[in-house]
Amino acid sequence: MNGMGAIADILSAMRPEIEGQLKPNLRGFFAGMIRAYLPQAWVFTTEAETVTLYVDSDGNVSVRGGRDASPDVIVQGTHAALSAALSTRNPALVPTGSIKARPVTSKGSMAFNFLRNRFGL
Repeated sequence: MNGMGAIADILSAMRPEIEGQLKPNLRGFFAGMIRAYLPQAWVFTTEAETVTLYVDSDGNVSVRGGRDASPDVIVQGTHAALSAALSTRNPALVPTGSIKARPVTSKGSMAFNFLRNRFGL
């Protein structure tokens, strides 16, 4: 699984799972608290591609090529490291220092701390 589009493909495959976890929480007691952190735009960059994972205020997840104009989190790494992290979701299998994740906004920082394990970061 190499070549262009692999990170986008992995993120796209994660969409139903992310939506499935997020949407039920947008109803009920904690909905207002969670909505305060939406929308979110996370930019994933490797030497081969740049992809934005976007979550809107209703919990819909989309994956787009390119970089969002105002990202909440920027994740940079080698293609191999990032695809390993996203595929296995096990940070132990990713070489230390091969991925740099940097929250840019305070809502991005909160979301990142909550979701980082889901992305193997």
